[in-house]
Amino acid sequence: MRIMGLDVGSKTIGVAISDALGWTAQGIETVKIDEENNEFGIERIQELVNEYGIAEFVVGFPKNMNNTVGPRGEASQAYAKLLEDTFSKPVTLWDERLTTMAAERLLIEADVRRKNRKKVIDKMAAVMILQGYLDRKQL
Repeated sequence: MRIMGLDVGSKTIGVAISDALGWTAQGIETVKIDEENNEFGIERIQELVNEYGIAEFVVGFPKNMNNTVGPRGEASQAYAKLLEDTFSKPVTLWDERLTTMAAERLLIEADVRRKNRKKVIDKMAAVMILQGYLDRKQL
């Protein structure tokens, strides 16, 4: 049973997928979206669901530091609902506060150039979201 982790942004969605045992998360790709034109990458997500046999989704839920939900959090909630309605599979919202910042810090420490960081930051954040969820499930 594989799980798909998603870091939903306004222009891209980072995608990570667990191994078959649900122990580790691997970054797969970044899917381009266009919120203004209601293009949410569902066709590509469907292809990945079929290819990897996805049983459930984990969507990053960016809350504010004071635990309130802002516009990006609302967008993640809406995307989670879209996934649930489209795929009829369980969807978990996972608190992702500071995940993108942590991913960027890791890439900087690895001496990845700014131009290259932009290409992988969302995928890396999706890995961190999914790995956090998988680690919690193992407890």
